[in-house]
This record gives sequence, structure tokens and C-alpha cells, in this order.
Amino acid sequence: MKKVRLEIVGLSYSQTQSGAYALVLGESAGSRRLPIIIGGFEAQAIAIELEKMTPTRPLTHDLFKAFSETFSIDVTEILIYNLVEGIFYAKLICTDGSREVEIDARTSDAIALAVRFNCPIFTYEFILKSAGIVLDDDAAPSAESPMSTVEDMTTPESEYKSKSSEELKNLLQNALDEEQYELASKIRDELNTRKQS
Repeated sequence: MKKVRLEIVGLSYSQTQSGAYALVLGESAGSRRLPIIIGGFEAQAIAIELEKMTPTRPLTHDLFKAFSETFSIDVTEILIYNLVEGIFYAKLICTDGSREVEIDARTSDAIALAVRFNCPIFTYEFILKSAGIVLDDDAAPSAESPMSTVEDMTTPESEYKSKSSEELKNLLQNALDEEQYELASKIRDELNTRKQS
């Protein structure tokens, strides 16, 4: 069966399910998108790695990676291999150098590990045909537009604009210390915007 390579296109609040997030995977060589609804913890785990943030203590997926590397096990690819009643099924393709093993995983956990191991994500054509959507050219994200990431809804962005850079740096450190990574991401974005102007 032919595999299709996917890339992470976006991560945002789900418009349909409260407390959930929409992870959007895009076909590497095409315009189809595969939206997957995931939980808040998994969304946070993916966003932290995509944003290259370092948590004060290792998250579960970081622990899994450290454990795997300690015993010379590498995750070489993620395969979303089935879709049953709206639920995606995925597996990790792992190797220790001498043998290859497939391990069943929730799709959200598999993607969180894919970004940590920097390995490709694949699915089958039949899954893209049944659950994929095609975006028109105007709606497709461009290379210049930043990917939307998990946002903190409790703090309006305008509140950051009124704070000094020093206050923002302190807020950033506090957010990291308290493991509020979505909030830290927004504060960091504001600091980066100021550096560019």
C-alpha cells in the first residue's frame, strides 16, 4: 500500500470540541490536509517541541525519548495506518540497529514523539481520501506565514504590548517555571516582535 508523507501544518483550538485542539497535517507533495482532534496535554507536548522550548522538568514524551536513546532505540517513522469510526490509529516504527519493531500508539502521542525524534510522518492514501480535506489556494498556509500554535485564551495579547521588555522577560521565566508553555509561547512571540522592530 502506498504511503503518503505528511508535515505538521498547524495546531489550534478545536472549533468543534471544547477543551480539545485541532492538529492539522498536510500532504508534503499536495494540497490535502488531515485534521486530527487531540487533547490539551498532547497539544502542549507538540507545541513545546515545535517552538523549541525547554521545560524545567522532562515531559512524558521527553522521558520516552531519553529512555529510548539510553538503550539505543530510534524511532524511524510514524505511520497513521487506519481510521475507524473517526479514530485514527498510529504506530511507531522503531529500530535498535538489528531489528525493526512496530509499536501501537495514540496518534497524538506518536506525533509528539515524531517531532522529538525528527522522524517522518506517513499515512495511507485511503485515509487521506476518506478524512482529508483540500484547501483552496487562498486558504493554504504560505511559507511566510507562521504556523498557528496553541494559544492561551485567558490573557489578551494587547496586555503584553503595554508591558516593558524586562517585565515580559520576568513573565516568561515565571510561565516556564510554572510549566505554562502556551502562555510562555505568546510572551516569547511578543519579545521577538519587539526585537525585529
